Amino acid sequence: MANISSTTLFIVILLLCVSAAVAATAKLQSPAANICKSLVETQGYICQEHKVTTKDGYVLGVQRIPMGRSANKTANNKPPVLLQHGLLLDAATWLLGSPDEALGFILADHGFDVWLSNTRGTASSRGHAWLNPQDPEYWEWSWDELAEYELPALFEYVYHQTGQKLHYVGHSLGTLNAFVALSKGKLVNMLRSAAMLTPVAYLGQMTSPACRSIAELFLSEKLYSLGVREFILKGQDVAKLLQFVCLKAEINCSDTFTVITGPNCCIKKSTVDSFLGNEPQSTATKNVIHLSQMIRRGTLTKYDYGNVYENVKSYGHITPPAYNVKSIPKDVPLLLSYGGKDSLTVVNDVKILLEDLRDHKADKLVLQYRDDYAHFDFIVGYNANKLVYDPLIAFFMLH
Repeated sequence: MANISSTTLFIVILLLCVSAAVAATAKLQSPAANICKSLVETQGYICQEHKVTTKDGYVLGVQRIPMGRSANKTANNKPPVLLQHGLLLDAATWLLGSPDEALGFILADHGFDVWLSNTRGTASSRGHAWLNPQDPEYWEWSWDELAEYELPALFEYVYHQTGQKLHYVGHSLGTLNAFVALSKGKLVNMLRSAAMLTPVAYLGQMTSPACRSIAELFLSEKLYSLGVREFILKGQDVAKLLQFVCLKAEINCSDTFTVITGPNCCIKKSTVDSFLGNEPQSTATKNVIHLSQMIRRGTLTKYDYGNVYENVKSYGHITPPAYNVKSIPKDVPLLLSYGGKDSLTVVNDVKILLEDLRDHKADKLVLQYRDDYAHFDFIVGYNANKLVYDPLIAFFMLH
């Protein structure tokens, strides 16, 4: 990567700040998202809106598709499955495309009781018991809190609503949250099995030029120091910013998806248009800082505050403690699905994860590798229904 001057870096940060402010203002002026009405009911499915409150006060919007289009009109005894999206996305991730292509609909039509979660800060999950998104404190979280508070709250809610253990599907950041929670003994008693699409536990060998540039230039840290707590970029602002960064860093930005995620092989243009119409969603700048730390260091630890005092205050140590994926119970049924063209969840980082799981029971760990798939092919690829979701459903049926 070419050296970038302090003036150029300042301009990049300024563009990020302006873009964030404009996008946040637009979001404040727009009506609350209603995924059920806009994406589910229009396809002929019953859909319910639920609210889940975490122990740290965040109010999450959750959509439920209790049955398929031609199913018996009851959700009784249908196995529940919780779908958790990745970074800068929301539950719409699982609903883009036709009912024969989108995983949320496919699972419902195969007899599952489908629950779709939305991470704090996204359009459906901007509530809080005592804060609002305009409060800087609202955005003081990273994926540490998602694993500690958010995913357990979602599991407990679905478990108590259905009276059954859950299947789980995570994508990208949604796998990281699950790995960390499971390593701490959470979720296990409520889990049937987990399918991890583009599994993330390590990011040190990430090859995405855009994301590695953000990490190595400490862009998110600079934003945080300027008081930007909500990390959000919408529509054309994303393309303009990436073009600017890539030009200065000598990165080929002719394809936004490719420069971020790798060359996705199997996404329709209509799906890309729908995707960009809904995404990206907000996250916390602190969350991006935490991920940037993972990229630079190749480690899996709690958030590093960057100074001894804060680390000792939070952890009792001068450095943040590490998470231990080896602590995941060895009899938890896991399916890991990853791709050879993915520049975010790269094969070499997955190999480190697999080394951590080397003592997992052989009949409880299923691996699926697609040489031609990149990061988004797993969730919006036109042929993922056959190549990824059919094996995923067969895996669930065994458990």
